[in-house]
Amino acid sequence: MLYLKRWAVAASLAAQLPYLPGVIGLNNGVARLPIVLGYNTWNAYQCNIDEDLMLTTAKLMKSLGLQAAGYNYVNIDDCYAEKNRSASGDIIADKVRFKGGMKKLTDSIHALGFKTGIYSDSGWFTCAGYPGSFQNELRDATTFQNWGFDYLKYDNCAIPYDDIIRQGMIGKYQRMTDALAQLASTSHQQPFVFSLCQWGWVRSFSWGANLGHSWRTTGDIAPAWDSLAFIINFNSFITQATDFFGRNDLDMLQLGNGGLTFEEAKSHFTAWALMRSPLLIGTNLSAITPDILGILTNREILAINQDPVVGKSISPFRWGINPDWTSNSTHPAQYWSGPTQDGTCLCWWLNTLDTPSTLFFNLTESPFIRAGRQYSVRDLWAHTNNGTAVRNFTAHNVPPHGVIALLLKDAGNEPDGIFPACSVWFQCIDKNGTHVGG
Repeated sequence: MLYLKRWAVAASLAAQLPYLPGVIGLNNGVARLPIVLGYNTWNAYQCNIDEDLMLTTAKLMKSLGLQAAGYNYVNIDDCYAEKNRSASGDIIADKVRFKGGMKKLTDSIHALGFKTGIYSDSGWFTCAGYPGSFQNELRDATTFQNWGFDYLKYDNCAIPYDDIIRQGMIGKYQRMTDALAQLASTSHQQPFVFSLCQWGWVRSFSWGANLGHSWRTTGDIAPAWDSLAFIINFNSFITQATDFFGRNDLDMLQLGNGGLTFEEAKSHFTAWALMRSPLLIGTNLSAITPDILGILTNREILAINQDPVVGKSISPFRWGINPDWTSNSTHPAQYWSGPTQDGTCLCWWLNTLDTPSTLFFNLTESPFIRAGRQYSVRDLWAHTNNGTAVRNFTAHNVPPHGVIALLLKDAGNEPDGIFPACSVWFQCIDKNGTHVGG
């Protein structure tokens, strides 16, 4: 997290590469799948957390069906510790709010079938002013392991002076990567899932996979459409960085926290899930509404997020309102697609306008659609089979900031005699050399 409206991303999108080569993630035996699905305390509670809240939240995740849908992490964010370390230099859990101790809490949450996550910072202090892990990386990693945690979120506040750290961003995070690797080697326990929360600074998408299992790509999310559109726009240019073991992290979910219409909430969840970001719920589960719970437990969308064969993010094939490869934080790319484990084409369209819109595309605009074939249509939000698409597809009256998510499955050759002979007229040529169609 980052205070002060929390530092906009420093690098302009004009400086970002339009294409990134495939990235080999930190393959240390964890975090290939599942992509982290779970809960994080910050968006809903900030520092107002205690052991009772954590255990209640875990029980609610179970009773509400979130665990059954795949959400398996319960993560504590900042503010769980005492402000000072012990005399021996260790982080101490807050003696009032976590009076039973962290090990007892994690044991109780593990007994419910969940994994647990904890938070620290790569600087002197956390963003809320509690002890950070700089120069205590192995000590703190050992503490977190002894407490029973499985996952570490690692923030970027309170950066030491240059003449002390003498490292850039990579070196600063490498310290904890090395500590976690050393701990796993000496303890013979499973490595931590390691989440880099460095707000997208210095092109984290180009190096994050060497150090962690996910990396934040932007500053903090807010429960507002403008914030979502900014994050979608930025990430539309760096989708190739995501794959098994390492993923762009679009930040924690804001569903249920006000500020979003129902359609915007669906678009938020769809974008995060289909770009294969970690999905961490951050709302008061005791007050969650049926519509938000229904979005979070959409099994068809979650199945795409957790695809065991395809680890890559969905990517834009046409920007729509803007010329392709245009960075626009108000109107990000609208037409996206990607493959799935069973060979179907996943298509996602976003209405970025403030009014209802009709969205249209020729099927072969997506690189994952075969020419001369027809496709059955499955709507992942209506949960309906919607006939067969030939050559193109049109979605009418898509709500403002709404989303369409479809699975298109090859249904055989298209009917004979369709004109023109090519779905895309440009360079459509007969074998005798004459141009065909338009």
